[in-house]
Amino acid sequence: MSSLPSPIDLLPHRAPFLLVDELVAMEPGVSATGIWRLTGDEYFFAGHFPGRPTLPGVLMCESIAQVGACAVLADERFAGKLPLFGGLDGARFRRQVVPGDELTIEVELGRMSARAGKGSGSVTVDGKVATSCDLMFVLADI
Repeated sequence: MSSLPSPIDLLPHRAPFLLVDELVAMEPGVSATGIWRLTGDEYFFAGHFPGRPTLPGVLMCESIAQVGACAVLADERFAGKLPLFGGLDGARFRRQVVPGDELTIEVELGRMSARAGKGSGSVTVDGKVATSCDLMFVLADI
């Protein structure tokens, strides 16, 4: 059984904007599953919202994009490329996510070309969907 790469080995993102801690499943160019563990020390909780810290939904969409980018970048066909957000459709925010939650982020890639692609993903906490969306991305040269 081969070990999976770390997100930091695939993505150009770094703290405080790396929003996936580990990859737990991956089929390069097809799908990936990642985990993001919220400690409560993340920078955004102080202001969103004081007295009721809540993970911003847009950051859950970004975490979906980052896990999707891991699946793209693990595929040798896309070596030397950088997936950039091209669009977001159908985003739904179904439950509050708070410090201490562990997010499971699942992404399935759809149509892919040498220049762009599509995917869909979800974030679950304790098996319950918190966020889902479809995303589009373009592949830029590094």
